[in-house]
Amino acid sequence: MIPFLDLKAQYSQIKPEIDAAVARVVSSGHFVLGPEVTAFEGRFADYCGIAHCRAVNSGTSALHLALLAAGVGPGDEVITVSMTFVATTAAILYSGARPVFVDVDPVTWTMDPGLIEAAMTPRTKAILPVHLHGLMADMDPIMAIARRHGLTVIEDAAQAHGAEYRGRRAGSIGDLGCFSFYPGKNLGAFGEGGALVTDRIEFARRVSLLRDWGQEAKYDHAIPGYNYRMDEIQSAVLNVKLDHIERWTEARRSLAKRYDALLADLPLARPGPPAHARHVYHVYAVRSERRDEALALLRDAGIGAGIHYPVPVHLQRAYAELRYRAGDLPVTEMLAREFLSLPIYPELLPEQAGEVVATLRRATGLQPSVAVSTRAEHLQSVLT
Repeated sequence: MIPFLDLKAQYSQIKPEIDAAVARVVSSGHFVLGPEVTAFEGRFADYCGIAHCRAVNSGTSALHLALLAAGVGPGDEVITVSMTFVATTAAILYSGARPVFVDVDPVTWTMDPGLIEAAMTPRTKAILPVHLHGLMADMDPIMAIARRHGLTVIEDAAQAHGAEYRGRRAGSIGDLGCFSFYPGKNLGAFGEGGALVTDRIEFARRVSLLRDWGQEAKYDHAIPGYNYRMDEIQSAVLNVKLDHIERWTEARRSLAKRYDALLADLPLARPGPPAHARHVYHVYAVRSERRDEALALLRDAGIGAGIHYPVPVHLQRAYAELRYRAGDLPVTEMLAREFLSLPIYPELLPEQAGEVVATLRRATGLQPSVAVSTRAEHLQSVLT
């Protein structure tokens, strides 16, 4: 059996550190927004190369508060992508704004900057790119567009802890960056958790109020707020794991290279990160026109595999009110049909990666490979 993710294996490696950290919190009697949270905020801000971090109770809360801090509200529009988890869209709707979807690039699978300006209206207030699977979106042109039109950029970095774009860490390029510490993330808590990072003190101060019932001091509520606070145990766990994240990231990148080599002769489109990017491989996804067949074969062989994401947000029943239809975002919809996520985590053994690929070979029938660039060029020619 090869699981898709093995959190037990991770815990076994750092058990003494984790147990001591949790016991320290329990003994302290301080459980919410205490010294562990403060310590983590400083350390994670340094890790991201940015001035301020505010820890919250989930990545969704981080997105919601980032939008509110940026002044996004009813009547506004936020340009984002549909190839993401539904939390990105939900947070926009929580703020009272309307999500406006643009398609993704067929090679990087992240927001296509060339489509942004055509989607803008006088109501556009912000751009919310998603760093998918651990690869950052093409931030330079996104930031140039935002500055040209006076828009706020909020990075959804929920899958991109430690990813880099031209030497800058995820979350540090936009006006605000949002992270999730859900247990399965590259940096995961032992429950829910999230954080917002920014270089702008006014945003950090507003988020500090919003996450804690709008309080400037105990029982002194300056503005309406939320109960979005991070608890001390989650911060204690994250403080331990932050010491290991770079080692774990390099293990993921090494496994991705092994997958790349083993899959080179198969008819699968693989991740193609640009030379200037540091992909952290929260997910290692390939594309296959025989995806469902391959997925069934992997699962029958006891290999954990998944799809991120099988139904894009704009086609989810929950968001039918947004009035998008099949065919509106052709690249996104093609990826949803073809994506297949393979096991990748620091504790995965190289020989296990070999077993995964051996099973995929049976699914593909050992057909000659088609280069990723060729497939992308063909797709672009079809779409244009």
